[in-house]
Amino acid sequence: MKAKTIIGSFLAIFGGAALATLLINMGMILFARSHIYTNINQVPPRSVVLVLGSQVVGTRLSPVLEDRVIGGINLMEKGKGQLLLLSGDNGDKYYNEVRAMQLYVLENAPHILVEAIIMDHAGFTTWDSMCRARDVFGVKDLIIVTQAFHISRAVSMARSLGLDAVGYSVDERRFANGTLKYWQFREYFARIKAFYSIVTKAAPRTLERDPPF
Repeated sequence: MKAKTIIGSFLAIFGGAALATLLINMGMILFARSHIYTNINQVPPRSVVLVLGSQVVGTRLSPVLEDRVIGGINLMEKGKGQLLLLSGDNGDKYYNEVRAMQLYVLENAPHILVEAIIMDHAGFTTWDSMCRARDVFGVKDLIIVTQAFHISRAVSMARSLGLDAVGYSVDERRFANGTLKYWQFREYFARIKAFYSIVTKAAPRTLERDPPF
């Protein structure tokens, strides 16, 4: 009887936790849904276009990041934003997502002036990027550029901070189905962490504007 009680309690706790994580994910997706666009012509203009960082090798962008940067360029070309904010990991002098993004923009979109590009060297996480956009760079409204698997979390975080944020979801079709499923699986748990950051109003790693080297 005692063993059955322990097992029953364990199953109840496990089931409750599973339900809570499911509700968090569904809530975040539904909360952000009306603020997300896949058609660039339907994206409402904002002051800033924010491109979220991802992996680079030297100055070469990963396919994920290249698609995001191209999306940011396209938005700027259509007059959807006045400034392009590039936010990524520049945690040491040998790894710099932000500089790689800037070089790509300058090489592929010469009509975007360097003065219109803002570089955030401490966007270590999506939450850091949103907090710093508001608190370091004084952003009030923005278009967030990332992939569909990531966009709900990013928009939810931004709007929880009082930012007038919409999301532009770039095309994912060039990625293998297995890769997308892995990203979606990982994102399920990332939304739970995001919910914790939103509830606790977690501080970003740093509010310094420039890299420390």
